[in-house]
Amino acid sequence: MFRRSFIKNSIATGALLSINSCNTKQKKTPDTHEVFALQEMTISGLMTAYESGDLTCESVTRMYLDRIEAIDKSGPTLRSILAINPDALTEARQLDEQRKSGKVKGPLHGIPVLLKDNIDTAGTMKTTAGSLALKDNQALQNAFITQKLIDAGALILGKTNLSEWANFRSSRSSSGWSAMGGQTRNPYIIDRSPCGSSSGSGAAIAADLCTVAIGTETDGSIVCPSSINGIVGIKPTIGLVSRSGIVPIAHSHDTAGPMTRTVEDAAVLLGVLAGIDEKDTHTQRSIGKIPSDYTQFLNKEGMNGKRIGIARRFFGFHELVDALLEKAIDAMKQLGATLVELPPDELNDLADEDAYTVLLYEFKHDLKAYLSNCPEHVSVRSLEDLIAFNEVNKDKEMPYFQQEVFLEAAKKGDLTDEQYLHALDRVLKANGENGIDKALKTHQLDAIIAPSNGPSWPIDVVTGDHFLGGSSSPAARSGYPSITVPAGYVHGLPIGISFIAGAFNEPALISMAYAYEQATMHRRQPEFRLSFNEFQPTEKI
Repeated sequence: MFRRSFIKNSIATGALLSINSCNTKQKKTPDTHEVFALQEMTISGLMTAYESGDLTCESVTRMYLDRIEAIDKSGPTLRSILAINPDALTEARQLDEQRKSGKVKGPLHGIPVLLKDNIDTAGTMKTTAGSLALKDNQALQNAFITQKLIDAGALILGKTNLSEWANFRSSRSSSGWSAMGGQTRNPYIIDRSPCGSSSGSGAAIAADLCTVAIGTETDGSIVCPSSINGIVGIKPTIGLVSRSGIVPIAHSHDTAGPMTRTVEDAAVLLGVLAGIDEKDTHTQRSIGKIPSDYTQFLNKEGMNGKRIGIARRFFGFHELVDALLEKAIDAMKQLGATLVELPPDELNDLADEDAYTVLLYEFKHDLKAYLSNCPEHVSVRSLEDLIAFNEVNKDKEMPYFQQEVFLEAAKKGDLTDEQYLHALDRVLKANGENGIDKALKTHQLDAIIAPSNGPSWPIDVVTGDHFLGGSSSPAARSGYPSITVPAGYVHGLPIGISFIAGAFNEPALISMAYAYEQATMHRRQPEFRLSFNEFQPTEKI
């Protein structure tokens, strides 16, 4: 989520590890070398195995739980999983029984899913947003999207670690740290950042700890951890996916979305998540705009005849990233696309200061609304309560970075303030009408491409994240969709390419992203190197 350009001209995407969680002297476990039985398993692959009787939901769940114990809790200690569903095996057996009796609930029947731990789950699992202030927050009902997943037959395997409060607390945080879960790590090189704030969802799917996961984004929190962990992520149009029952940052930016290893799985998952929710009025915008099935847009010829704009203003932060994007551009041309160079002034005004102002106002307002629906025993009911809690518990909550963003937000008024209304109008126009919309119309484009991220940086408890650059802000601030797909590697670290379009153009983006993915097939398994010192310069990059 949340870009540090709002605060000090770079991206903030998380928080950092406890000293005890950073022991890189430990040895690799055999599990990181042996071929996992469910390696790179897809939704369709599992469905086929279920139908043939080769696998059951119970057996798959057991394999993932064993994998989590070996890779996440011990071994390289990714710390991507914050909580396991204690009823997972029982629910898996129930799903198997339903299948045997001919009652297949939907397209995810028996598919294990991980949820970012800011998404409400009723029952035994808590929803903490990574904070000790919500450690006992047992939601009274499922988030709208949680229930949609369950209704489609999904098994909620657990909750993933995240940058605490989706990284809206400090300008000096480091991605993937929370007081509840410690530091999430990157499975490609363990001492490198997983980005954030959907850090655990990205690392877990990259490491084959589950089939698919759900993340949330305000600005970059799906796109960045997806690209830096070598997976696919979709940031949907605002209003396509309900936010009710999700710990908020800002309703003008927030959305949940799929994080998967393939575009096909992302399309399946998006079809389940999309829907109209009376508790989220923004979803009324998507009436008549939700296809019955996003997989119908999976077309290997989906790039042919398309006009794609190259947003060069997001290039230039790393020469090897630029080289990968040039190869991606060549691949798209070979697939029949016309590539158009956008002028330097296109997508140049992102309204950074106004965007940060909007987040401060909306966070104060939206957080209070969420906390008002928490169980009575949850003591924090407002941002001011949360600030006080953190001060009392600062040895555990603020050992590495503070809460200056909270303090700034607490000073803001309500959503009728002229400062807020002006800032919101400017952000939407600068990034939508005068940004993405203008570029698409002027150059008759179907989409815009840009590098999703730079190479992952070393986890740094002292100064926080060292993010080189990315391209999430135009889509995030306009409320438009984007999808990131693996584009290659820089010294063994994944790099993604983002496809961006206008509102509710997910079908077109999925078609183009799928064509590119199938033609290039860049994704490869992480190798769990403990540090960059294990990387051999002669290896292919």
